[in-house]
Amino acid sequence: MDLDAMLHRIGHQGGVTPDLDTLFALHRAWRRTVPYENLDIQLGRPISLDPGALFDKLVRRRRGGYCYEQNAGLAMLLRLAGFEVTMVEGGVLRETRGDAMWGNHNALLVDLDGRRWLADAGIGDGFLEPLPLREGLHTQGEFTYRLERIAPDTWRFHHQPGGTIASYDFRLKPCQPADFVVRSRELSTSPESPYVTTLIAALPATGHTLLLLSRTVRQIGAEGRRSWTISGPDKFAATLSQRFLVPLDDIGRDGVDRLWEKASAQNDLWRTRAQDDG
Repeated sequence: MDLDAMLHRIGHQGGVTPDLDTLFALHRAWRRTVPYENLDIQLGRPISLDPGALFDKLVRRRRGGYCYEQNAGLAMLLRLAGFEVTMVEGGVLRETRGDAMWGNHNALLVDLDGRRWLADAGIGDGFLEPLPLREGLHTQGEFTYRLERIAPDTWRFHHQPGGTIASYDFRLKPCQPADFVVRSRELSTSPESPYVTTLIAALPATGHTLLLLSRTVRQIGAEGRRSWTISGPDKFAATLSQRFLVPLDDIGRDGVDRLWEKASAQNDLWRTRAQDDG
């Protein structure tokens, strides 16, 4: 694993020392350049959490991934840069759906100068910079998040109002990427998984996050939301490449065509269900 290659991947040009400024800069750069996306899942391609495979996908091929891939890659970068990083188990929506949600997410804790920080690249419209592991409100720009300690070894992250999720829980016991292989296989292959039923991509920018759900692009920001529907396959390909920084040569022409077909079918299904519900 090559630190210089990872820094080049995210466009970081400054010095690298294990200090707070560098931690924030690397987290912010990763979030803005490595897209959150499930395109391999949509194409039926296997997801690997092996470090070598992740380095190849995220760095050499300049792709993105979903939560397990994102945070394993970010942990790799931070450790190469000299930070003390602990991967932990998370549970998105455990607050409302119970303990069955444990393991459907992972997150990172970074210990630095006697303080602990929550780092996470695995929520598409999540925070740009690490949050101090301290109860209360945490504001970044126009967005406000909240951390709550709900047990001695368990915390809850509350997303900003209007975020794609309401909350996720995480516990402090150290984990490894291999601990999530079984759950990742389930979430990336089960016909009932949202990662299988819906094409997803997300990338944060200044003041907002772009989110792609099948053929619909949503711009989520502190000032509200707006959305539009992609009208054709050429615009779909351009959206993936230009707005979500997905290298189309890695997907392949046939892959892009298949993604458009799947996104269109998903969009048609949503419309049919909306009409039925109406």
